[in-house]
Amino acid sequence: MLIDTVLFYFFAVLVVGGGLLTITRRNAVHSAISLIVSLLGVAGLYLLQQAEFLFAVQIVLYIGGIMVLFLFVIMLVNLDLAAKERQFNRQWLVALVAVAVVGAQLSWFIYRGRDAFHVAESVAQPVEAGMAVGNTAILADALFKDYLLPFEIASVLLLVAVVGSVVMAKKRI
Repeated sequence: MLIDTVLFYFFAVLVVGGGLLTITRRNAVHSAISLIVSLLGVAGLYLLQQAEFLFAVQIVLYIGGIMVLFLFVIMLVNLDLAAKERQFNRQWLVALVAVAVVGAQLSWFIYRGRDAFHVAESVAQPVEAGMAVGNTAILADALFKDYLLPFEIASVLLLVAVVGSVVMAKKRI
């Protein structure tokens, strides 16, 4: 039980630290690397929750695929021109309101303590043919039975987006 707590705080520090570094670094490549660290922390939190499928998807899809795509885009964009442009659009009032709302929520959670959080009771694992079915099997059944068409449509849209970005990048080179 102690090791779970230590690992939770370790992964939480990775997530928050990586997120803070992502938004505070001036170098786009350093921001992307910090985002990878943050995504690794999220993957570790998934693993602690025994969501092995989400852990694998986080590693393979987000860190392996999306971040490589981000790095390619960063390398294709003219960063010298982007650095000369004005970076912020002076919406400090909106930012201060957002910070005040988040601060009020955090204060409320700290004030209420444990009563502010509702933790759902764990659901018993279904048993098929004498074997417990894991959450990966339940997710796969839902994904490939109930949501097969939206899954395939999303796959085709992502493929079209990747092909389109390669064609657009090739025209500029």
